[in-house]
Amino acid sequence: MGQLVQVKLGEYRPVLWMDTNAVVIHRHDLVIMEVERNLEFGKVISDPDKVCTGKKEAAVGKLLRLASDGDLRQVVNNEIKAKEAFKTCQKIVVESKMDMQLVQAEYSYDATKILIYFTAEGRVDFRNLVKDLAKLLRVRIELKQIGVRDKAKIVGGYGVCGRELCCSSYMKDFHPLSIKMVKDQGLPLNPQKISGVCGRVKCCMAYEYQVYREFSKTLPKMGAKVSTPEGEKGRVVAMDILKRYVTVDIGDGKMVKVKYPLEPAGLS
Repeated sequence: MGQLVQVKLGEYRPVLWMDTNAVVIHRHDLVIMEVERNLEFGKVISDPDKVCTGKKEAAVGKLLRLASDGDLRQVVNNEIKAKEAFKTCQKIVVESKMDMQLVQAEYSYDATKILIYFTAEGRVDFRNLVKDLAKLLRVRIELKQIGVRDKAKIVGGYGVCGRELCCSSYMKDFHPLSIKMVKDQGLPLNPQKISGVCGRVKCCMAYEYQVYREFSKTLPKMGAKVSTPEGEKGRVVAMDILKRYVTVDIGDGKMVKVKYPLEPAGLS
């Protein structure tokens, strides 16, 4: 039975499942693999002894060998060629006044194909661009339109927390995000506070979302009428979900903090 391992394909492409093909590898090893009839370069990001076996239908390629010094030199050469190809493509886009923004370019390991990533507001007819590039570069051209989150993952950078962007440092895939996650955590709907460098809701909004959801089930809703342990009645105007406190306005400008679950009067 085949054994599967997760491999980061190239520098900017996704994480894929690969058949180890009996190649002895470890996490962080650099490898050469076969994917869709192309030779590709990648990095192993999982432990082969911790993944499922016998699921060859999930593999999209197979490992061929560990990367040698010669392979690594080939990768560096490909990176240099990709930068030149990117400049060529950018020049054609500007001259043709195409409504698209190029992000990055990457060759397959065997240099038979180049992937060029771009962003655009809508659909772009790039058939003539592909023809022109194919004549100049003499390789198979693959233009791929990506979203703003994918662009942030490729370009990289740092968030307001001071750390490297989650998407470009360790995340394998993007998880679903929504404004509801922000609301359920009681955070202000300030775009500058809740948006990442991509302009979308920050990925970290999903990390503690389930905890906030569970904790908030034991708390009254904002605006709800409640009674304090001392018997005073008022309306919930603020809450600290993690500390399980709500602030109650009991009138005359008086605010009372109440901890949930409710504690009898006189106890702290």
